[in-house]
Amino acid sequence: MLPFKNIIALDRTKKQPLYRQVSLGIIAAITKGVLKPDTFLPSSRALAEILSLHRKTITAAYEELSIQNWIVIQPRKKPKIARNLPLFTETTIGSLRGFSSYHDSFPFSINETVETITEADRVSEISIDDGYPDVRLSPIDELLKTYRLFASKKYSITNAHVGTIQGTLRLRRALAQYLSETRGLTIAPKNLLITHGAQMSIYLASKLLLKKGAKVIVGKPSYPIASKAFKSLGANMIEVPVDDKGIDTDRIEEVCLQQEICAVYIIPHHHYPTTVTLSAERRMKLIALSKRYKFAIIEDDYDYDYHFTSAPYLPLASGKHHGNIIYIGSFSKILDSSLRLGFMVAPENFITQSVAYRKLIDGGGDGYMQNALAVLIEEGGLKRHLKKTKKVYHQRRDFLDCLLFEKLADFITYTLPLGGMAIWIKLSRAYAVKKLLQHKELHISRVDVAQNAFRFGFASMNKQELQTAVLKLEAILKKTKPLNV
Repeated sequence: MLPFKNIIALDRTKKQPLYRQVSLGIIAAITKGVLKPDTFLPSSRALAEILSLHRKTITAAYEELSIQNWIVIQPRKKPKIARNLPLFTETTIGSLRGFSSYHDSFPFSINETVETITEADRVSEISIDDGYPDVRLSPIDELLKTYRLFASKKYSITNAHVGTIQGTLRLRRALAQYLSETRGLTIAPKNLLITHGAQMSIYLASKLLLKKGAKVIVGKPSYPIASKAFKSLGANMIEVPVDDKGIDTDRIEEVCLQQEICAVYIIPHHHYPTTVTLSAERRMKLIALSKRYKFAIIEDDYDYDYHFTSAPYLPLASGKHHGNIIYIGSFSKILDSSLRLGFMVAPENFITQSVAYRKLIDGGGDGYMQNALAVLIEEGGLKRHLKKTKKVYHQRRDFLDCLLFEKLADFITYTLPLGGMAIWIKLSRAYAVKKLLQHKELHISRVDVAQNAFRFGFASMNKQELQTAVLKLEAILKKTKPLNV
């Protein structure tokens, strides 16, 4: 039997639950080739004895791995590594400990052209956004209290703008630790750039990475802001279908066999706009393809924290990817969409170039707010907020699901997402989604005419507001004359 005590490294001083440490240890061993597909794991009782843990802890870890399709659990049999996972070259067990995800330098060429993009929006009496947090639940008061405290101290005032181009050192230290605990990212502050939201990170990354004529793969449909950024740089976009398991990695492989690809842009959790989650099998295959065909991955994980059915999948960036992945996240989706705070994680040389380029277009962030956010992270306020809002948003998703079934079942179809802040709704062919845009009293932020669909953001609405919006949709659709199809 393999030495599972060495494979699964437990740290009882961490705040991270032990069952989660066990599941992450097994995932790491699978992705590094130590545990092969279709091989058996010890029984929950046996592994509990090996690791000196309670059997329920191992059972919880195995259940999470099963939900995420890493392992298969069958009655009266030992758990088994999923058969359909790619086979990786075996590494030494010792290499599972202490490696850095961003030890290697970014191996691809960097673009230095400058261009800007703008986008407009409007607000109506009843507005269905495409997935915003509820600011009424946000710890803004706590943030502002700390903000005012910093603004009143001479030392803080003197140093308020020191290092804000890359992000204050205090925030980058706190964030590096937080991302290690919650997302398995083994990084240092030098691997982090604090930005004004995920969109800024996407633009900076694509600006430095994509030369004119470079080919970048995106999902179909995809995030329009990212697509606009790629187009503005003269890149050639290749659309690859997104199905119920995420972006089609088999199709990506077919494209790579025919032409040279510079980058692949993905949204692994709750793909925008369709809300599907990229499967474990496809995550592993995409990393393997990146190594084989030498393309970068831009991993936009903007709403990682809101996964309801299980713990979120670990980011692709948490693995041993030789610096090929640029990882992007956002606090705007956690705290408030108007609080423009995001981050980029990348190899040090890529971050250095991003900081240098940012100086041309932005003087840096708000040092007071960055340090206030650092305090919120350090003192556990962010984790407490996420625990509360995750429960609330889960309830709102389920409440909206009941409303849609009761009021709009004759007009729409949808698949309930595993997490996120929105539901992707398709209208039946007899009703054109563009008709919904003609009603001034109702505004829908994200409509896709080609897909005859729209996103219904539920996180920012309480139950009364959700009911009001659904009843308005019902009234409009009932008054709409069906098309001849």
